[in-house]
Amino acid sequence: MISISANLNIMIKAAEKASKSVIRDFGEVEKLQVSKKGPFDFVTKTDKHVEKILIEELSKIKKNYSFITEETGIIKNIDKENIWIIDPIDGTTNFLHGIPHFAICIALQSKDEIVSGLIFDPIKDEMFFAEKDKGAFLNNQRLRVSKKNSIDECLFSSNHEGVKFSDLNMRYSGCAALDLAYVASGRLDGFFHNNINLWDVAAGEIMIKEAGGIVNDIHKFEVNKIDIKASSAAINSKMLENLVNF
Repeated sequence: MISISANLNIMIKAAEKASKSVIRDFGEVEKLQVSKKGPFDFVTKTDKHVEKILIEELSKIKKNYSFITEETGIIKNIDKENIWIIDPIDGTTNFLHGIPHFAICIALQSKDEIVSGLIFDPIKDEMFFAEKDKGAFLNNQRLRVSKKNSIDECLFSSNHEGVKFSDLNMRYSGCAALDLAYVASGRLDGFFHNNINLWDVAAGEIMIKEAGGIVNDIHKFEVNKIDIKASSAAINSKMLENLVNF
């Protein structure tokens, strides 16, 4: 049995509660694809509704913690050293088009360090989570990064700009959080992206580190202008060589 902290337990429960409305609304998106209004306004409401649930659930136990969220921004409470970082739906464009590849993301930052992270894919029912010095897990199974050390055998992910820049074997999934979770689980070997938001990568950063991978220092950047390069330990130096001008 895995031992998890009280904080991670709250995060899991909050994500599970919020996922119910995400799954229900995702079922409605297909109907809206063919309507004149389209699904955009509907998805924006889902985003805000999910964020509201997460804030409410996390605040029930930790009333004084602060927040950084995608929709609301910074919420300063009494405790400014402990901060919940939330992305209610990472991969909103996928969600909008009825593509089942998106995630609910929650991380906890304590004294400028990410100490726990959760990435929940509600459609595939995959709960990725990690805590500092306790390892990374997928649905209670321990995660380890890939051990492949030949770059030609590796698979990397990025956004549109990263895919255009690199001649590596690339994928572009539209969900940075799941890309990072997939690096932690060995499905992908590396991920890189410039000018990305903290809420997209905070949970994935600790997940990859706890799964034995390497992530550059994301805390030296502004919260909405982060350049991240993350990979397995085995391929990190070769990936960075390939990205020297990125």
